[in-house]
Amino acid sequence: MKTSAFLYPWDVVGDPAAADRVAALGVRQVTLAAAYHSTRALTPRHPGRRVVTAEHAAVLYPPDAERWRSHALRPYPAGTWTDGDQDAYGTAAAALAAAGLDVHTWVVLAHNSRMGAEHPDSSVVNAYGDRYPWAPCIAQPAVRAHLVELAAEAAPRPGARGTELESLGWYGLAHLHAHDKIGGVPLGDAAQYLMSLCFCPHCREGYAGLGADPDRLAAAVRAALAPAWAGGATGTGTDAGSDGIERLLGAEFTALTLNWRTRTAGSLQAEAIAAVRAAAGPGFQVLMHADPVPYRCGANAGVDPAHILGHADGLVLPCTGGPAAREAVLAPLAAHRREHTVLAANFTVVAGMGGSPRTLAADAAHAAELGATELRLYHAGLASDADLVAVRAALRP
Repeated sequence: MKTSAFLYPWDVVGDPAAADRVAALGVRQVTLAAAYHSTRALTPRHPGRRVVTAEHAAVLYPPDAERWRSHALRPYPAGTWTDGDQDAYGTAAAALAAAGLDVHTWVVLAHNSRMGAEHPDSSVVNAYGDRYPWAPCIAQPAVRAHLVELAAEAAPRPGARGTELESLGWYGLAHLHAHDKIGGVPLGDAAQYLMSLCFCPHCREGYAGLGADPDRLAAAVRAALAPAWAGGATGTGTDAGSDGIERLLGAEFTALTLNWRTRTAGSLQAEAIAAVRAAAGPGFQVLMHADPVPYRCGANAGVDPAHILGHADGLVLPCTGGPAAREAVLAPLAAHRREHTVLAANFTVVAGMGGSPRTLAADAAHAAELGATELRLYHAGLASDADLVAVRAALRP
């Protein structure tokens, strides 16, 4: 199967050997970050550094100031973590292409803590009134305009043959955060959903438009979550699926919130993909990082499979874990696949981050049996030498 490895530009910029080393893994493609969120990352083979601290979400190329002049929310340029290269993406892409690799952009959208800090009204607000600064509310017109414009600018970078759009949907409570202290009360799938519902003015208006009193809905969410805070009583939301949400919130409010969120996310996804296609022209591949469960939040945004595969060329799906994890994300898509639909199974190949590079060949074969057509490897720049040796062995013809 066609395989692509994820990279950051700083994995390549300043390391003359990086591009050839990635090509030697046996991959045909690199998915290279063009717009990314804040992170702290290892660079275990770079000749000049070992740790990069990307202090805020940023574009890794020079944004077009004129393009953004009329927008209230604008992308942030990268800081010193790109060694002063204002077009780190372009520099890295050129080196990777020279090594014979196809380059596709990797664009992170609705995940931006700096935006939330500087424009707090742009963030998701939970039923208790707490803001999630890392999670822009995708129902807000200014946020949506920003995300669509960012996708159109960041995805079709010069020389790119396609893109992968990440976080194109709702973000919620779950977030890899510095010194995170929210694990003291375990929250299951349904409770995570309730803690991720937004009650900003735009979402409150949306609920009202569907016939719900927003104050009554927020009170129902708080009441549904009360057993969780009490310490694990029955009904804390450990049940997965919409049935679990319904047991907590009731049928009426569950249907209404799912309607609002699925419709809002679906329209944004369609608009952003159309904007990328218009900017890139024919032949440009557009994939989306996704979860086939519509109510899911985060980097792999929840989608309605029938809807999204009418717009995107395919999906990148989280497949790290055992057979059950792969079946959970690939099986729901079987009925919606089209002839040229890409279903890329994304495997973490960094053992220290929970990946299993030594079982990659068997895991990939199982994913193919379930309908996967391509592989994604997260993340060639973060992996140890031993991990990369295992990847090369798995990809060997």
